[in-house]
Amino acid sequence: MEEIQSQSDNYRSSSSSASSPASRVPSSNFFYLRKPGSIRQPISFEDSPEWEDTDVDVRVDEGGDSINAATPGSPSLSKLNSGSLPSPPLPEGVGTVRKIAGASVVWKDLTITIKGKRKYSDKAVKSSAGYALPGTMTVIMGPAKSGKSTLLRALAGRLPHSARMYGEVFVNGLKTHLPYGSYGYVERETILIGSLTVREFLYYSALLQLPGFFCQKKSVVEDAIHAMSLVDYANKLIGGHCYMKGLPRGERRRVSIARELVVRPHILFIDEPLYHLDSVSALLMMVTLKKLASTGCTLIFTIYQSSTEVFGLFDRICLLSNGNTLFFGETLACLQHFSNAGFPCPIMQSPSDHFLRAINTDFDRIIAMCKNLQDDHGDLSSVNMDTAVAIRTLEATYKSSADAAAVETMILKLTEKEGPLLKSKGKANNATRVAVLIWRSLLIMSREWRYFWLRLVLYMFLTLCIGTVFSGLGHSLSSVATRVAAVFVFVSFTSLLSIAGVPAHIKEIKIYTSEDSNRHSGASVFLIGQFLSSIPFLFLISVSSSLVFYFLIGLRDEFSLLMYFVINLFMCLLVNEGLMLLVASIWLDGFWSVLMLVSIHVVMMLSAGYFRIRSGLPRPFWTYPVSYIAFHTYSIQGLLENEYTGTSFAVGQVRAISGYQALYNTYEISSNSKAKWNNLLVLFLMAVGYRILVFVSLLFRGLGNRKLLYCNPNTKNPR
Repeated sequence: MEEIQSQSDNYRSSSSSASSPASRVPSSNFFYLRKPGSIRQPISFEDSPEWEDTDVDVRVDEGGDSINAATPGSPSLSKLNSGSLPSPPLPEGVGTVRKIAGASVVWKDLTITIKGKRKYSDKAVKSSAGYALPGTMTVIMGPAKSGKSTLLRALAGRLPHSARMYGEVFVNGLKTHLPYGSYGYVERETILIGSLTVREFLYYSALLQLPGFFCQKKSVVEDAIHAMSLVDYANKLIGGHCYMKGLPRGERRRVSIARELVVRPHILFIDEPLYHLDSVSALLMMVTLKKLASTGCTLIFTIYQSSTEVFGLFDRICLLSNGNTLFFGETLACLQHFSNAGFPCPIMQSPSDHFLRAINTDFDRIIAMCKNLQDDHGDLSSVNMDTAVAIRTLEATYKSSADAAAVETMILKLTEKEGPLLKSKGKANNATRVAVLIWRSLLIMSREWRYFWLRLVLYMFLTLCIGTVFSGLGHSLSSVATRVAAVFVFVSFTSLLSIAGVPAHIKEIKIYTSEDSNRHSGASVFLIGQFLSSIPFLFLISVSSSLVFYFLIGLRDEFSLLMYFVINLFMCLLVNEGLMLLVASIWLDGFWSVLMLVSIHVVMMLSAGYFRIRSGLPRPFWTYPVSYIAFHTYSIQGLLENEYTGTSFAVGQVRAISGYQALYNTYEISSNSKAKWNNLLVLFLMAVGYRILVFVSLLFRGLGNRKLLYCNPNTKNPR
């Protein structure tokens, strides 16, 4: 230890000023500067706010949903911002930056267990403690599978059912769940709607989340656009498809954050805000988030790695490795902590790179592979110690340090007195949400030519092909079998062609899952909206396809019969849409969904009664239940009953047989004149039934993010 201490002293005396981010970044007001000498001192909380000093005066602007909070800036923040970023120019029409009443978040002795999370232990996070204050950015950093996202989800109350949480979480000094609208959570990979512009996407999101009139949401959307510096991209399509390039990845990430800002949350949780971003986009993202934090919002996010410039923007860091907390405190104090433990950061290395090199066990394999290699500076590794030993050393050093004691003092200070209770800001009612989803879906359909308009063209082409192949049949008895084949091919192939819409349905379900996780939507709202918005498109396909097929085949020339044909095909497509939604909600994968749907359609076509009459099918499987759940059966029966019920065919010169008798050996139909309406009713019930199954599937899929169990660390079972 004396050797390590002497090495640390020599390092601090020779290179502490050069290795600190404050000295390595340019001396410009572009970066936030810390107090001089803070790297040599343990964390100080003498200027941390008390509740009596941070009374929040919240008022709502007349005629809008905007929240202004008069929050006195704490002395620590004023010192921090002494060399802060210059304020960006405000857009025209905006006089002042809207302030947000932030909230403090404290977690104490937090342990989270998830079955199968780790190889040797179910504990994803072990006895973690820390806090986040209003107007600051607190980052949770660590290597992959260190528990970063798990801790973030625990603080936001979004742990799955399989997780158990032991410990305490305080919001403004209160043990309470975060109400709707008081916080925002941004997933690592957020699904956006590429066919909408940024302004349209945020506007529809505001309509789904906030109560009130439509016109009141515009100011909220504009504030979110300005907050995330998206003014130049507001009227551009988000894109992301192979045929729709859209926004760069950094701007798309900022759009996903802006969606959560429309409710002006007190606390914003972000999982990997720099995910898949280059260095320039990452710096721009963090500068934007720093500007957002300056409005008073509490920011907590995870990060894997960052550049020196980005690292200099953080306020506090929680360093995790294998679920263990190796440090919590100010970012520059973390450098001092590593130096005290015997792992000083080299001058030419980024602090975050150095931290991860010391605590990431994956580097041990690299060192083992390259143990005989040396670079120009000597040893390949700057940390000449096994990673497991380094982790234990850092953890032991932190537990016995003044930094850990200061954190405990601050936690006690923040929890001994209760602050203002966060209240729900209200949400849009279900009727409004259904109307918004219909409106949005119709707009998407009008722009997604690949999934909708191309399908319409393909339907017309397929119907034209079938109609021309079976044209000129006449109305003799000999044409009955060929006309039955035409109807079977038409119903089966149009249903099979609908599978081309599977990618669109998968995308709809992913968008719903993303919105439902933040309680912007619900399963019933989504299904009703999707059902009603699909009616115009499916009806357009039904009318156009039916008209082409009906007259090319030469079916009976009566308007009532034509309308039944159109309605029958429409109900058939409606049932098929429900089946596709059900399969897509289960698999959520294009390949497996298409493969499963093709297999289901083939089985249904075989049992539809064309290749073999239903009464002749083997009973154990093909008759019961397959032929009764195949919607092809009821659609074809209804169309044939519509065409041949009440008709007769001459056999010779004196004898005539009915249409029912003519079909007796070709296809099994009912002689009842109302049977075709019964088939139509069965199709309608099947359309409803499939959507009920989709509702159940979506409920089971969403249950994992709905519940959080707080557990007593001194008991075995959760309370």
